[in-house]
Amino acid sequence: MKERILVIDDEREMLENIERVLRRADYHVATLSNPLHLEEALRKHSPHLVLTDLKMPGKDGLAVLDEIAKTLPATPVIMLTAFATFESAVAAMKKGAVDYIPKPFTNEQLMVVIEKALRERRLREENLSLRQKLGTLYGLDNFVGNSPRIRQALELVRKVASTEANILIQGESGTGKELIARILHMNSRRKDGPFVPVDCASLPQELLESELFGHEKGAFTDATASRPGIFEYANGGTIFLDEIGDMPLALQVKLLRVLQERQVRHLGSNRLIHVDVRVISATNRNLKAAVEEKAFREELFYRLNVIAVDLPPLRMREGDVALLARHFLSQFAKSSPRLIRGFSASALQMLEGYFWPGNVRELQNVIERAVALADGEFIEPNDLPESLRGRIEHRPAAPAFANSSLIYKEAKQKWLEDFDRQYLKNVLIQHGGNVSRAAQQSGIDRKTIHRMLAKYGLGRDEFHEEAPGEANGAETSGGV
Repeated sequence: MKERILVIDDEREMLENIERVLRRADYHVATLSNPLHLEEALRKHSPHLVLTDLKMPGKDGLAVLDEIAKTLPATPVIMLTAFATFESAVAAMKKGAVDYIPKPFTNEQLMVVIEKALRERRLREENLSLRQKLGTLYGLDNFVGNSPRIRQALELVRKVASTEANILIQGESGTGKELIARILHMNSRRKDGPFVPVDCASLPQELLESELFGHEKGAFTDATASRPGIFEYANGGTIFLDEIGDMPLALQVKLLRVLQERQVRHLGSNRLIHVDVRVISATNRNLKAAVEEKAFREELFYRLNVIAVDLPPLRMREGDVALLARHFLSQFAKSSPRLIRGFSASALQMLEGYFWPGNVRELQNVIERAVALADGEFIEPNDLPESLRGRIEHRPAAPAFANSSLIYKEAKQKWLEDFDRQYLKNVLIQHGGNVSRAAQQSGIDRKTIHRMLAKYGLGRDEFHEEAPGEANGAETSGGV
């Protein structure tokens, strides 16, 4: 679509010259020699850009600016004038003009200013459209789930999203902690600011400190230039500190100081920089227990945990497996060359009976795989991973719980651990001990698999095949 430009000038020759230049550049051009008819011209042409003379009888360029600001506030205005003084330029820019061209000007000068103004308008419109889409995508109503525990968590999110309180999101890996963090951001007054996620478990202490707080040139061996930290990039927005429980103790002290003082200091500098950020953190660890074990600073825990949002694992979200499975199916089926209508009763029963150690992330992975493999209109059991089918078939019997709540809790925990151990062994046997391939199929991230191996005292060498590319702790690139 041609962009529409309205040119306003009481000099007929100027109007004709500008119109000729703009039409050659393939713009749709309307001209107006009498600014008193501006209201009608705006209504008729709805321009994307207005060029107006500053000095005109009846209504000058500043009055034109005022009227456009009321009628079409998103429309940029460029001033044209033979009276190029600093004072008039300042007045026009203060009124909202995006640029200012003194007469006489060349065609090239005119086109440079016009193209710059229209390019900036397009960027603003694209940003607005993107933010509207993000607002829709991260609306609370779009969070899939109807179980009592997830409704309770979402109601808390609804209440606290508009506040400035720091929030700690707790839940197992794959439960949707970052999604909740993005929902909190997009439903806060900071939604027009940046959302910056940081994985506290993926970087060593020195690099993480530099990433968070920035550094000066020469602060360490590879610091060849000064660089701002993530707290500065997130100024006016939200920082999401994922896996906060894995942050080294020494760095926790520095983070606590930043949260208390709202100031950061680059590595290698004594200068304090004020920052305005909201901090949302997440963990799959029991931070209270970590505090008791002196593995996490108590002051930082209470500073982060102003409000706690607990996300239940998928196995405790009654009825949500089917809802989520259908949701992911509708997403992935759009790109499938075959028409896939839904799940067979047996496949759906198998999905609902599975334990989902990788939670929602694992379910999403399973549905994407099933859509790729399905031959018919419905997902069948054979389209589901063998490890999932095997786990259902060899599901351990539920323990006979006693009346004591403590015995119930302990027995249930042992049952869940036996369940996880057996599943881990099955999926690793299937992939010959290759953690990356096991992670890719199961939807469980590699860090979680390594933690489970350590927890249950299992070694990869027990599963018949050394994982290619994973010797000496290296990972292959194919994992999740």
